[in-house]
Amino acid sequence: MSLERPVAPDPYDLLPAVPSFSLASKDVTDGEPLDALFIHPSAGGGNQSPQLSWGGAPEETRGYAVTCFDPDAPTGSGFWHWVLVNVPASVTELERGADPLPEGAFCVRNDYGEANYGGSAPPPGDRPHRYVFAVHALDVDRLDVGPEATPAYVGFNLAFHTLARAVIRPTYQNK
Repeated sequence: MSLERPVAPDPYDLLPAVPSFSLASKDVTDGEPLDALFIHPSAGGGNQSPQLSWGGAPEETRGYAVTCFDPDAPTGSGFWHWVLVNVPASVTELERGADPLPEGAFCVRNDYGEANYGGSAPPPGDRPHRYVFAVHALDVDRLDVGPEATPAYVGFNLAFHTLARAVIRPTYQNK
């Protein structure tokens, strides 16, 4: 059964434009389906975060945040899969599974209610969903948020501290 609804906009099309920098992955490709390794266990996957590496961020970058958002979730507000904050400016790569996290970095609760990466699990039969993996180059060392912050609150803070953003948008369909 396919859920008929309009395609949601890309979340970053709704925010003020910022410069971009490069983001690459050995595990995910822009516009291509995610491997089962990166899918949530409820959809039969391994629930690993993908390897990500980036470069070319502005010289004044003082820290990073890494997020994964599904704008196509049938919620009216999308679905946050991963919100990793306070990544030091010296870090330009996260290995698959992002374990251990860089010193000082932590995850806030995703929309599964867990403080970690939560893999893709769109409703069976729904059209392919986009998973917007973003690395945000920040003008601060640390966002003024704690582990109890919501993804929306982190997003609000990111809007005021993002110097540049790098994005990869793989897809997944739960047939």
